[in-house]
Amino acid sequence: MATIYIHPGFIQSLHKPTKAMTGLITSIYYLGTWLSYLFVSHPLADRFGRRVAAATGVLITAVGAAIQTASKGHGGVAMMIAGRIVCGVGLAIVSTSVPLYQSEISPAKHRGRYVVINHVGLVAGLAIAFWVGYGISHWESARGTYYGWRVSMALQFIPEAVFLFGVFLCPETPRWLVESGRIDAAKRSLAWLRALSPTDQRVVVELEEIEQDVQNRRSATEQGWTVLFTNRPLFNRLWRAALLQFMAQMCGNTSMKYYLPSIFMSLGIERKLTLMIGGIESTLKIGCTVIDTWLVDRYGRRLTLVASCLVMSFALLLNGALPQAYPNNINHAADYVCILFIFIYTFGYSIGFGPAAWVYGSEIFPTNFRARGLNIAASGSSIGSIISSQTWPIGMSKIGSKTHFIFMSTNLVSAIIIWLLYPETSQRSLEDMESLFNKDYQSRHSLEVEHDTYHDHDEEGATSPVIKATST
Repeated sequence: MATIYIHPGFIQSLHKPTKAMTGLITSIYYLGTWLSYLFVSHPLADRFGRRVAAATGVLITAVGAAIQTASKGHGGVAMMIAGRIVCGVGLAIVSTSVPLYQSEISPAKHRGRYVVINHVGLVAGLAIAFWVGYGISHWESARGTYYGWRVSMALQFIPEAVFLFGVFLCPETPRWLVESGRIDAAKRSLAWLRALSPTDQRVVVELEEIEQDVQNRRSATEQGWTVLFTNRPLFNRLWRAALLQFMAQMCGNTSMKYYLPSIFMSLGIERKLTLMIGGIESTLKIGCTVIDTWLVDRYGRRLTLVASCLVMSFALLLNGALPQAYPNNINHAADYVCILFIFIYTFGYSIGFGPAAWVYGSEIFPTNFRARGLNIAASGSSIGSIISSQTWPIGMSKIGSKTHFIFMSTNLVSAIIIWLLYPETSQRSLEDMESLFNKDYQSRHSLEVEHDTYHDHDEEGATSPVIKATST
C-alpha cells in the first residue's frame, strides 16, 4: 500500500483522495483486524487447529485483495474500504495463528528465535512489495497508469497460493492435538518435529508434560474466555500482552510502513527514488530482524524491547527537529541525516517491537487460553494502528515534522513501562509461565486461593487449574 498510495493511477482512480481519506483507507484495515482478533481468530484456531485457521485467513485476504484490485470510478473509495476491511479480517487470523503455531512446536530454549523467523518472513515480504512497487513505477504508459497499481496489488495472490499449498505439508501442533484428545497424532507430530522416534524417551517425557499441563487446565477451559478478565494471574498476562501490542504500533512503525515514500518525497526526493530507498530500507530490515533471532534469546525480551524504544526515540527526535531547523529542504545535509536516521529507526524497531511483541504474547498464556489470549491481546495492536495511521497524515498536514515528536514520546513512555512492569520470559518453557506470572499473586493470596477460588472444584477437593503453578 505504501507504494500504491503515490502511484498516479491510484490517485486518478480514486479521484485524488485527501490525506484524511488516505488515513481512513489505511486505518479501516485495522477495524477488520480488531473485529477478527476478538470474534473470529481464536474460535477458528481453537476449533479447527492452527493450520486450518491460517489457511482460512489467507483465503479471506485473497478475497479482500480482489475487491481492492477492482476499485475504480465513483465507487472506488467504497470498494477500497470494503476490501481493506476484508483483508484485515483475514490477516488478523494469519498473524495470530502462525506465531501461535511456531510457539507451540518450538523447544523452550530456542522458542524466541523460531517465532522471530515469522517476522523475518514478514519483513522479507515487505521488501519484495517495495521492490515490486519500484519496478511498477517504471511502467509509465497509459496502460501502466491504469493497470500498474492493480498488478502490484494482485501479485499477492502468488505467495498466498504458495502458503495454501505449503501449510498442509506441516504437522499440526502437539499441544492442540492433545487438547483435542488426539494423543497418538500428537506423539507422531512431536516425534516428527523433534526428528526422533515416537518411542524415544525425550518424546515420551515432553508429551507427558504437555498432557499433564492440558489436564491441569481442562476444567479452567470450561470457565470460558471471561476467566482471562476475572482471574487476576491470567489478567496480569492479558493486559501486559495487549499493552505491548498497542505500544508496538504507537511507536510509529505503522506510519513508517504506510507513509515512508511520502516522507521521503517531503524531503524533496523524486518518486522513483523514494521507492528505491524504501526498497533498500525494507531489505536492510530483513538483516536486522535476522540479528534479532539471536538477540531475543541471548539478551532476553525485556532488554531488547527497551533498547529498541530508545533507539527509535532518538531517530524520531532528529527527524522531527532537523526539518524545523532547516525548513523547505534548504539544507540537503539535514535531509540526508533524516534519511539515515530513518534507517536507524528501522534497526531499532527490528531488534525490538517488530518481533518481540509477538514472541512475548505468544508464549505467556496457558495452552488452553493461548489462542484466546493472543487474539484479545492482538486487538490492542489494531487500536494502536488505527490511532497512529490517522495521526500521521493529518499531523504532517497540520504540524509538519513535529508529528515525529508524538511518536518519540510514546517510545520513551513505553521503555519505562516495559522496564518496570514486564518480567523476563526467555529460557522458560511454556508450562513454567504459571510460576512466573503467579508468584506475586500467590505469595499475597495463598490462603484465599486455597479456600476461595472456584468453590465448585474445591468442594470436590481439586485445586484451581488456572492458579496452580507448575514446577520449574
